[in-house]
Amino acid sequence: MTAPIPVVLDVDTGVDDACALLLAALHPGLDLRAVTCVGGNAPLVDVVRNTLTVLATAGAVEVPVAAGADRPLLEHPHDARHVHGADGMADLGRAAPDLAPDERHAVGLLRDVITEQAAAGAPVTLVPLAPMTNLALLARTHPDAFAALGRIVFMGGGAQVSNATASAEFNVFHDPEAAAVVLDACVELEVPVTMYGLDVFYRPTVTRAQAEALLAADDGTGPASLAGGLIRFMCDRFGADEATIGDAGAVAAVLAPDAVTTARLPVRVELAGTWTRGRTIVDLRGTAADLDHDPHGLAPALVDVALDIDAERVAALWLATVAGPGAGSA
Repeated sequence: MTAPIPVVLDVDTGVDDACALLLAALHPGLDLRAVTCVGGNAPLVDVVRNTLTVLATAGAVEVPVAAGADRPLLEHPHDARHVHGADGMADLGRAAPDLAPDERHAVGLLRDVITEQAAAGAPVTLVPLAPMTNLALLARTHPDAFAALGRIVFMGGGAQVSNATASAEFNVFHDPEAAAVVLDACVELEVPVTMYGLDVFYRPTVTRAQAEALLAADDGTGPASLAGGLIRFMCDRFGADEATIGDAGAVAAVLAPDAVTTARLPVRVELAGTWTRGRTIVDLRGTAADLDHDPHGLAPALVDVALDIDAERVAALWLATVAGPGAGSA
């Protein structure tokens, strides 16, 4: 039997971060070693509360949770509660658990867990689902720990799709300097990196009917009903009969990498453009003539960019996992 993959999630919980946390905490193929929190979809205090709530609901109270950066490296924060609800997690009214976050800063928890796992011969797969402020701070303050990562699979950016602006995806747009620092560190420290961006993000979906079935699957306090409530909220928010599982797809890509089609491509983050700040510039060119005459040259960061996905398979994996035993195989 294959050993579970050690993972750490960096989150700004967030409806779809909550979907991802449920998958990471409940699926037997993953060993969730820690969760770190950053301001993004909601202010940091809400992110920490939401994260602890999800993990308690999933029965993962032993997983350490640490608060990290409450704002981007340079910019003022701009949250996304207009999408995720006033509390950042669908306004479901679930009581926060009687749990406290780890006393360490997120960067310290990342350093310690990554180092411990590397020493044990089981390097961490780090899954950032949020602005990468914590990761940038880790790269700058503890490069040895960053270098000990097995790989990074981040939700962010897009080759041809955007949302926060006409050019940029929210996580990268929220802290583009952090994303640029992380890509530079991956090059310098030889850490493999996969970008699960908006080109695939929206495609794995769950229907309103499936959400209602999840809501009826437990007494209203378990993970299935939490998952169902999250999906129903997003269906209501956008007036649709289905909703994406969003960030959970990046976690699913760790479990089932063959469900995602990637191409290794040069990627830069735009830091200065008036209309394009925060854009992930994915170089899709294939002709040497264009490349030979480009004064900028190729971006040094070669990233496995997700360009296609088996959306039905990924959605089914998530549904079977969050619904619990008897719901089918993941």
